[in-house]
Amino acid sequence: MKPLNLIALLLFLGGAVWAFTQSDRAVREVQELYFSAMAPFLKSGSKMETQARRFLDETRHSKELEVEVETLRGELGALRVKNSLYKDLEMDNAQLRHALDFKKATNFDVVAANVIRRHPTTWWQTVDIDAGEERGIGTQLAVLSNEGLVGKIDRIYKDQNRASVLLLTDEKCQVSARVDGSPEVGILSGQRGRFDGNPLLRLRFLSTDAALHKGQKVYTTGRGGIFQPNILLGTIDSVEKGALDSEALVRPSVNFADLSTVFVVLSADTDSP
Repeated sequence: MKPLNLIALLLFLGGAVWAFTQSDRAVREVQELYFSAMAPFLKSGSKMETQARRFLDETRHSKELEVEVETLRGELGALRVKNSLYKDLEMDNAQLRHALDFKKATNFDVVAANVIRRHPTTWWQTVDIDAGEERGIGTQLAVLSNEGLVGKIDRIYKDQNRASVLLLTDEKCQVSARVDGSPEVGILSGQRGRFDGNPLLRLRFLSTDAALHKGQKVYTTGRGGIFQPNILLGTIDSVEKGALDSEALVRPSVNFADLSTVFVVLSADTDSP
């Protein structure tokens, strides 16, 4: 055999051995082409022919499986989209049910609204809601959630169907408060610069010998004409006694880190306790 033919034969055999020992898609296509080309020269019924035909059948089956897999992937993607839309609708329905339940349970005439804007730099100070003048909302109205007091309306955006809420966690939002089960009354507000986690509130001007304990509930007194009485504000977290008065840290009842639906109080039942 001529040297050139011998080299070509060795290269061919090396390529064939390499092709038969690989399993990825590209190499399997090379294998398929090889067997297809060699099939006419293989003796009928030989072991080599049987292996070749089995391999060709397996390759065709693999291609069919790949098509089925791609089809299933497309169907799975469509199902995921539908599931996401279903969850959004379920959340909207839950919020609507929550609003209806709150209106039935409270003695207040309220307007439900969604939080639509919250800036990271004023996260604990203000939020914007999707309700304004056209729904009877004006400034200095109390804003609630089913957990308690959220804050008050401090700005109306003209012709934009929205308003700004000053949150209870802002130091500028001051509320006359009483501690349940005690004679203690003070002024509750947020604290400047307290932005880690859900911030604590500051209850000032308590008596020097204030006998308070952790977990006592704090409510509005109704003084000042903005916030109705007996709205839950939070619970006592700790007390610090001073020479002239005492102060307490109050854990808010509202989860201010995650506000979604709120209620603006248009009026209150004067017969409510």
